[in-house]
Formats: sequence, structure tokens, C-alpha cells
Amino acid sequence: MSQNASTDVLIIGGGVIGLMTARELALAGADVALVEMGGTGRQASWAGGGILSPLYPWRFAGAVNALAAWSQRAYPELCQALFERSGIDPEYAASGLLILDPEERAEALAWATAEDATVEEMDIERIEREEPGLATKTRSALWFPDVGQVRNPRLTKALHASIAPDVHIREHEEVLQLSVENGRTTGVRTTAGEIQAERVVVCTGAWTADLLGKLGRKPDIQPVRGQMILFHAKPGQIRHMSLLRERYVIPRRDGRVLIGSTLEDVGFEKRTTAEAKEELYRTAIEMFPLLKRTPIEDHWAGLRPGSPSGIPYIGPFPEVDGLYVNAGHYRNGLVTGPASARLLADLLLGLEPILPPSAYGLEAPRP
Repeated sequence: MSQNASTDVLIIGGGVIGLMTARELALAGADVALVEMGGTGRQASWAGGGILSPLYPWRFAGAVNALAAWSQRAYPELCQALFERSGIDPEYAASGLLILDPEERAEALAWATAEDATVEEMDIERIEREEPGLATKTRSALWFPDVGQVRNPRLTKALHASIAPDVHIREHEEVLQLSVENGRTTGVRTTAGEIQAERVVVCTGAWTADLLGKLGRKPDIQPVRGQMILFHAKPGQIRHMSLLRERYVIPRRDGRVLIGSTLEDVGFEKRTTAEAKEELYRTAIEMFPLLKRTPIEDHWAGLRPGSPSGIPYIGPFPEVDGLYVNAGHYRNGLVTGPASARLLADLLLGLEPILPPSAYGLEAPRP
């Protein structure tokens, strides 16, 4: 594709949402290109934890949980397909989630009954059997055995490699302006030239409001920084994902253990801080004292696309024909990604949508 090029559908943004959206459209036979200001999968998609469930799902709106439930069913087959096509294993694992906060037990159980989700109550004896390294002060916990995880950097690499033969991917190229003529999109202007497109899908995460605001409508998406640390632990030391006071512990297949994540309203300042590192470390060793003898391997930050109630914007941009948005997933981009991509593709291609789309429209009220 030359500097001044054309395509049927142009995806702006190469995170997990953009990559999955490009994949869905390419599988449907569309001519698709993707442009990303950095490297694909290197922003929030890389920085997150990879838990395939909203944290404390009963706190979220039905619109978020509907996307999550559809995606949870899709993930095992999706990861297998990506592995077979790319040779890169996203490391999907149904490792289960242990929620140690006892205060909302009644709400959690009521939600699980209403949503037909599998949840079990664990007493202290079973907790000690299932997760012997956990030093919890609670006498009971909620166990979600079906909750899985992916290793998100590997997932985004697998997505990139899988779509590369069918989607023209332009990295390190920033979109400066959305081009509109007579109320219809005509493409974009980038740092490398013009790209003409019949349809454009904005999947730019925390940067979406700035880009769309130039057209007069600014979706309520704000950057929210999150910091994480990574321990170089051994396989089997920690068996399951655990959640306590908004902090989660995620064991990877190779033994590494992630601890996250902070919630910081600092604009687009993506840097790590010593204070956050210390707070995450204290939480980690409080939950798993064995980590006190384990070296910290890494510490990083990412910018989530925060939105009201965490409900993403998925659908057509009202004032411009041919312009679509798939952004604002806040902390749940990975778990809602497959459904968000399919729903956007359904709407763009005029197919029967997998979910009622009204809750995700740019004009839909957010609770």
C-alpha cells in the first residue's frame, strides 16, 4: 500500500479491539487495512492482566456482562484458531478466579444465579487445600472455576500474525485527521500521507475522544493509568487467580506472577512510580508471603480507556456516514474484545447483530 492508498475498511488502532475487529471483517471478506501510531498491541492491550472476566462482575451493567459472557464462550476456540494460524500460543487457561472479599457475598451469589454463572463458596479448609501459599484472613471465599486468562502480549502477537496475510498493517503511523466530505467519511490523513476508505472504524482506546472531538462529538472516554509488577516465580507456586480489595494476582504458565493494578487519573502520563510499586508489592506479599523471596522482574504502566459505567461505544458515528467506533472498554477490553469486534462487524456489514446494539451507541445514556 502506497503513501496515498485506498481500502474498503480502515481500522484506526492496533490494540486488541482493533486487531480483533480487523480479523472479523477480513474473515467476512472485506478489504481491510489497519493503521497504528506505534506498534500493534503495545498500549493497554499489552499492559493489562488478561483476566477473562470483569472484576466483581455483579458491579457492572448488563451491557458489559453481555459482551463478556459472549466472549468467554468464544475464547477457547479463538485462541486455538490463532495458535494454529500463527504458531503463537496465547496461553489460554481456565485457571479459575478466587474472590477473597467477603462483603458482597449476597450480591455475588444473586448475580451468579441470575446469569447462570458457576460460583462456589469455599471455606478456609478448602482455600488452604486449593491455594496453600495464600495467607488470607478471610474465613471464606467465592470461587469462579470457569474464569480463564490469556497472556495478553502473546494474544496480540498471535492476532497480528494471523491477520497479516489478509490485512495491510501500517505501524508507527499516526492518524492526524479524519477526512469527511458531504457528511460521509472519505478516509484519513496520517503522518505518512492520505488513506482513502469507504468506511473507517475508530479503535483508538484512550485517544478516541481527542480524535473524534475534531468532528464535534466527543465520547466520554478518559485515560486511566494502571500500574503492575511482575514476579519471576516458579511454576506451581501459585495456582489460581486471586482478587482482594481491587488487587489481583495472576499466575502464568511459566511461573511468572502479575500483581495489579492501580487506578490513577493522571491524563496521558504513562510512567511508573515508586509509590505504586511499593503498594503493589505490599499487597502481593500480604496475599502470598512466598513472593517476599521472589525477585521483581518488571514494573510497567498503561492507559485504559475509561468510560461511564465501563460501557464501550460500539456502532456508527451519528453525524458521519461510513464512520464507526469501537472504543471505551475501560478495564474490560480483553474480556469483551471478541464480542465487541463481532458486534461492530455485524453493524458495519448489515448482518443480524449478536447482541442488541442500542446500549452501546454513541447517543445511548450511560448509567
